[in-house]
Amino acid sequence: MFFHVSLEHDILLHPRYLGPNLLNTVKQKLFTEVEGTCSGKYGFVIAVTTIDNIGAGMIQPRRGFVEYPVKYKAIVYRPFKGEVVDAVVTQVNKVGLFVEAGPLSCFISRHSIPMEMEFDSNSNPPCYKTKDEDVVIQQDDEIRVKIIGTRVDASDIFAIASLMDDFLGLVS
Repeated sequence: MFFHVSLEHDILLHPRYLGPNLLNTVKQKLFTEVEGTCSGKYGFVIAVTTIDNIGAGMIQPRRGFVEYPVKYKAIVYRPFKGEVVDAVVTQVNKVGLFVEAGPLSCFISRHSIPMEMEFDSNSNPPCYKTKDEDVVIQQDDEIRVKIIGTRVDASDIFAIASLMDDFLGLVS
C-alpha cells in the first residue's frame, strides 16, 4: 500500500559544494540518497514530493564536512499481508515462482500455485501450465498475487505470495 509520510534525513556535504548553489546541491543529494531506498519501518521510498525544511548546517569537527538535517515528505510503498498486487514473473523453477511487484521481491511456493497447474521443465522457457494448456505462466508474464507474509529487514522487505484465491493468476 502507498503512503505519503513525513521523514527526516541528514545530508553530509564536502566543503567544495559550499557556494551559491548550496540549496540545490542539498536537494539533489537528498533525491539521490533517499529515492529507491528501503527502510524496515516505512517501506520503499518511491519519490520525494516536497522538502519542508533544510536545517542549519553543522560543521563536523576534524572532517570539514557540513551536515544538514532535512525534513521532507515522500511517497512510500509498504506491503501488507493480504494485499493483492500485480507482479512480473522473474524466474520459474520446480520449487515455485519468483516475481517482482515494483521494488518488492516475492516468492510463490509450488504449494501456493493451484493444483491443476504443473511445472513443465521441458518447455522453453520453463513454465507452469494447466493440462489443456489454457493457462501458461512463464518468465516475464504479468500475474496477480496475494501477499501471505512479509519479512522485514533493516534495509529490505521480502514477501511470500499465493495464487490460491479468486481472481489471482495470469493478467490478460
